[in-house]
Amino acid sequence: MGSFSIWHWLVVLLVVLLLFGGNKISGLMGDLAKGIKSFKANIKEDEKDAAMTAEAAPPAAGTGSIQGPQAAATTTAAQPAGTTRPAA
Repeated sequence: MGSFSIWHWLVVLLVVLLLFGGNKISGLMGDLAKGIKSFKANIKEDEKDAAMTAEAAPPAAGTGSIQGPQAAATTTAAQPAGTTRPAA
């Protein structure tokens, strides 16, 4: 009862074809295909731009948000004596 049989889908398809007609559906599918092609072309263009930007300006050393062992050692040394750090 919960699933549709092939006859239900055929009736739905027939109603859709009668409401919209074959020309509108093929026109919509053509527009959808053009949109997908345009989207893919823009994605490739963005990837090329990002690659060119990454090659043109490499990141400077020492930038970023991840602290290495040297930064952790300076943080620990900067605490006053007698204070404890909360456990992580």
